[in-house]
Amino acid sequence: MRTLPVGDRALLVEVASGEEAQALHAELVRRRAEGSLSVREIVPAARTVLLDGPADPARLAAELTASEVPPAPPHAREVIELPVRYDGPDLTDVAAHWGVSPEEVARVHAGTEFTVAFCGFAPGFGYLTGLPARYDVPRRATPRTAVPAGSVGLAGPYTGVYPRSSPGGWQLIGTTDAVLWDHARVPAALLSPGTRVRFVRST
Repeated sequence: MRTLPVGDRALLVEVASGEEAQALHAELVRRRAEGSLSVREIVPAARTVLLDGPADPARLAAELTASEVPPAPPHAREVIELPVRYDGPDLTDVAAHWGVSPEEVARVHAGTEFTVAFCGFAPGFGYLTGLPARYDVPRRATPRTAVPAGSVGLAGPYTGVYPRSSPGGWQLIGTTDAVLWDHARVPAALLSPGTRVRFVRST
């Protein structure tokens, strides 16, 4: 674990893996809930967690590096189900990369329970983990200038759903009508770090 100051009142904690980042995030959220940690925000990423607003960042850094982070606890939240049509333009390419049929890609993907590791890129976009490493796929060599909202894509170890039309280089395997970001909803984001997600095949 390594800590880096960010400005005067924030701390960035670097760890070795995404699993460690998720465990650290869960532990820090737990500490804040019990009152032993006072920060404004706890923001996870691929291998870091940003703590915004600790009263004494240097002291907190020393405490964190001297402590052991327990494994992330089992998720108690209900699973959010996202209906998906496996009709993406890159489905055949992903199947070839996996060495299976397009039908098998859909079966494996829909049979996996995912967890939102962190959010970013666009409001409502979650980076979902859960597929075994053998199913990692590279990003497209040439990104698309516009990916339609609701597109379900793969990149590296992650699955994601585009909440709105935007450029993107992920491999698109399907489409969902789920609304990932809605200003009128509280919270606006359907997915947040730690959320469990399953994709349910639809026609």
